[in-house]
Parts: sequence; structure tokens; C-alpha cells
Amino acid sequence: MEYTILILLLPVLSFLVLALAGMKMSHRAAGLIGSLSLGAVAVLSYVTAYGYFTLPRLADGTFETLIPYNFVWLPFAAGLHIDMGILLDPISVMMLVVISTVSLMVHIYSFGYMKGEKGFQRYYAFLSLFTFSMLGLVVATNIFQMYVFWELVGVSSYLLIGFYYTKPEAISASKKAFIVTRFADLGFLIGILIYGYYMGTFTFAPAEENLMQGALMLPWALGLMFVGGAGKSAMFPLHIWLPDAMEGPTPVSALIHAATMVVAGVYQVARMFPLYIAYAPETLHIVAYVGAFTAFYAASVACVQSDIKRVLAFSTISQIGFMMVALGVCTGMPSHEGGLGYMASMFHLFTHAMFKALLFLGAGCIIHAVHSNEMSVMGGLRKYMPVTHVTFLIACLAIAGIPPFSGFFSKDEILTACFAFSPVMGYVMTFIAGMTAFYMFRLYYCIFWGHENKELHAGHVPHESPLTMTFPLMVLAAVTCLAGFIPFGHFVTGDGLSYDIHLDGGVAATSCVVAVLAIALATFMYARSEQPVADALARRFPKLHRAAYRRFYMDEAWLFVTKRIIFRCVSAPLAWFDRHVIDGFMNFLAWATRASAEEVQPMQSGRIQAYVIWFLSGIILLTLVLLAV
Repeated sequence: MEYTILILLLPVLSFLVLALAGMKMSHRAAGLIGSLSLGAVAVLSYVTAYGYFTLPRLADGTFETLIPYNFVWLPFAAGLHIDMGILLDPISVMMLVVISTVSLMVHIYSFGYMKGEKGFQRYYAFLSLFTFSMLGLVVATNIFQMYVFWELVGVSSYLLIGFYYTKPEAISASKKAFIVTRFADLGFLIGILIYGYYMGTFTFAPAEENLMQGALMLPWALGLMFVGGAGKSAMFPLHIWLPDAMEGPTPVSALIHAATMVVAGVYQVARMFPLYIAYAPETLHIVAYVGAFTAFYAASVACVQSDIKRVLAFSTISQIGFMMVALGVCTGMPSHEGGLGYMASMFHLFTHAMFKALLFLGAGCIIHAVHSNEMSVMGGLRKYMPVTHVTFLIACLAIAGIPPFSGFFSKDEILTACFAFSPVMGYVMTFIAGMTAFYMFRLYYCIFWGHENKELHAGHVPHESPLTMTFPLMVLAAVTCLAGFIPFGHFVTGDGLSYDIHLDGGVAATSCVVAVLAIALATFMYARSEQPVADALARRFPKLHRAAYRRFYMDEAWLFVTKRIIFRCVSAPLAWFDRHVIDGFMNFLAWATRASAEEVQPMQSGRIQAYVIWFLSGIILLTLVLLAV
């Protein structure tokens, strides 16, 4: 499969062309170059997936790992070097399909959404760079190559979030995302260095003898790597950058926060999963507990947000938590059930990418129609936007876990794995799944039903978006309806063996009942023009409502930690030490050098008589020394 190198070359070539010559092109030409290159990448990814998954399995029943390209980039010592290449196995091939599909839909959608925007060519260049970075990350042959592309993803997201560089909120959001993830990535880098030192390699499969010698340090290395993954995937308490990242263009939100950047942490844990399960099961438990708390926290905040993009942002954080939990509950169980958690996590990553991208792109159509993100200026839009309404409803049903939509199948497998791990974990995650159904249908009713804002409509009647924007919605809605029937367990599993997905009747029935009850509650509270129950609850619990709306003051907590503790107690003393001690010492050296020079300056007067005196004095001094010796 040597042609897979084109999957990386096409987007980077598109980026170079658009970045260097984009301003000399028309908007249409720039958009076509970016979209056609991604179309070719998508076709190549589908061909790769078909060719890979139709290959004969090995004797042990697993798929062969292929490395079409690999070369030594930076040699350090015998056996320790950083390689660059392409690795194809079930999860990397699956991620190629996910990234290329969502990126292509975003490229097409942006033709309509970004029409007339200043910097249109720059926008498409950044999209190509981001796609290249994510594709390079998922096909990395070693952990250091993954880190290199991991950082490229961070740079690309910074550029895309801050696309509206004249808008202060966008600038602050891009810097916040970059700084928070950089701090987390420091843990990732330290973990990689520990891993390389003790394992003697940066590959994903160290030699058995190195594994035995470094077994005590491996949990620390993997735990530090997870810190980087937690930052990129917005796990609590490193989630604070993601809601603010909504300041970027809405298609960027669909690309970064639905299917690609935010699942990089999940992919990292999945890639290192054999080492976690064999040598660091306790670390994997931490992954599960962090994921569960993050899912609950984000769902709680999403229930009261008024900005539709921020509701979807916290929904993404919650769903990433589900994926982390599924990976984390794989320990302490028979191999069959352990493989279920891994497969369920990857299956939910796949299905969630499609319906969450659909939700974000649908939100973009809504914002395009009413020129606002706030639900208070929406309502009754189903009459004006039928395509957006139907596709958005499909996505809401999918994320709520209603059969036969794809989210039901993947989330049910996660809940089954959770119940196998612990009934407590199973019921907790089922409750959070019910919260998901509630806040998503709260969002749906406030947008498409409820009170219609006639004053807004008097100045601007909402209308359906153009075909360039609705076509991606219809494609993603079709995938959302059908993806649940893919025999995903035949392709991606924890142990590589084929697994037949089968629903657990009790778990499925419980999750469906909880989801239906949550939807019924949301219908009762928000489907009408007036919302007396919701208003009464807000008045009855004002402090709780305000705290949830303010994200339980996590941003304020981080500001306190950074400004009052780090800046005042650490940075300020260090700055004083730098100015008064380091700079003072360097200034003293400069003064001493200058003073010494001024003292010896008369010796270099240019007068021959003075030179003769110094010469004779030196001879006399040397003679006396020699005589004394």
C-alpha cells in the first residue's frame, strides 16, 4: 500500500499552494483546491480501508500490521532512534476514514458558510494543514512521531481558532487553547522520554526484556502520556480551553471538536492499550475515573448553557469521557469483556464523529440564519429550515441513544462494558447518558420549537442554507442512520480477533427507558412557547443554576491558580531574582571590566618614554624574582 503516502502528501501540498499563492487566487479556486485534495484523500482512505480489511487474516486470527514507509529520522544511540513512517493497523485505518470523511464534509460546507469572508484562502490553507497533522498523527509508527504531529495539531488548532484575528475573544481563545494544551503536552513529552530511556525504543512494541526491566517505570511513563491526552481531549480539569474555542468559525468546531483533535487523547490511550492492560492496569483505572467524572461534569454544565455551540462543546467533552471510560474499564475482566470496552470506545469514536459533526454543522446553518448563537433569539425554526431540522433531530436521537441510530449501538456497548466492570460504574454512566438525552433535546426544542422570536424575524426572515451547506448535513445524517449496523467488532477489537456485537437486553432496555424519560422531561419543560418549569427551577435554585452556567467557576479557579499563586508566588520572585541577582551580577561584571579598562588605559598612552619605563620595570621585577628563587 505504498500509495498511502499520498494521503499525507496531498493535504500538505494543498497547504503549501494555498499558503504561498492563495491570495493570488479567487475564493472559488482556493476552495476547489482544498476540497478536491481532501476528496482525493477521502477516496484513498476508503480504498485503503477496503484493501486492508479484505486482506486475509494471520494464522492467529488478527489483521497484519503493515508499514509501507519507515525511515530513521534522528538517530540517538544503538537501537534508539526516531523514525518517520506510515503504520496501518485496524485503528489507524479506521481513523483515516473518520478524519478524511469529516474533513471533506467541512471543506464542502465551508464553501457556503465562509463565502465572502476575508481570509478565505488562508482558512482553507489552515484546514489542509490541520488535516495533514491529524493524518500524520494517526499513522505514526512510533510515539515520538506521534508527538511531532501532536504538536502540529496544536499549532493548526491555534491558527483556526484564532482565524478572526481582529476579534479579541478569538485571540484569547486561541491562546488559551494553545497554552493549556502545551502545559499538558509537557507531561506527554516527559512520559515519552522516560519510556524511551527504559524501553530503549520509541516504538509501540518494546522488546520483552526491556519491558521486564522497565516494568516499574512504565506506569509512570504511561500516566504522564495520559496527561497530554487529557489536555488534548479536554478532560477535567484541563477542559477549560474547549468551550472558548467556539470563537473560531463553526466548521472549525465541527472539524476540531467533533472527530479529530479532541479524540487524539482517546487514540493515544488506544494505541498504547496493550501496554496499559499488561503493565499499568491501575493507570487505566485512573483513565476510567477521570473520564466518568468529566462526563458527569460536562453534562451538568451543558444542561444550562444558552449558547448552542457551547452546549455542543460540553457535550463533546462528556462524550469523550464515555470513550475514556470504555477504555479504562477493560481491566480485571475476561479477555472477551475486556475487548468489548476497547471495541466500544473505538465504535463510539466512529459514530460520535459523524453525528457530532452533523450537530455542529447544523448549528452553523442555524447561526447563519439568525446571526446569533443564543437560544433566546431562536425558536420555531423548523418551519423555515426543514432540512436542518430533520438532520439535527436525527443527530439528537443518535446521541441520546435511541435505536436504530448509530449512537444507540456504540453507547450500549460502552454501558455493557461498564456494567461488566462494576454495577456502580454502569448505573453512573447510564444516568449520564440520560443527562445527555435531556440537554440535547432541551437544545433541540429551544431552537426548532418553543417561542418564535417575531421581532428578530421582522428584520431578517430565517431561511434554509444553500446546498453546499445542507449536502454535508444529509450525508452525515445518512451515515448516522446506517453506521450502527456496521459489524464494527469484525474490524477493530482489543485483541485483534473478530467479535460479533450483540446487545445486552437488560442494559439496552434500561438505557432506552432512561433516554425516553429524559426526552419526555425535556419535552415537558421546553417544547412549549413558555417554559414555566425551567424558570421556576432556576428561581428555586439560583446559586446552583448560576454555578452550572459559570461552569462551576473552573475558569475562575484556574485564573486564581495562575495569577495569585503561580504569577505572584512563583513568577514574581523569579522575576525579582532575575532582575536584581542575575542582571545585577552581569551588570557588576560589565562595570568591573570597564573600571579595570579605565585603570589600565594610561598604560596604552602611545608615549615611548612610558613604554620604556614599563619595560625596564618589568625586567627589574623579573630579575628580582629569579634572584629570590
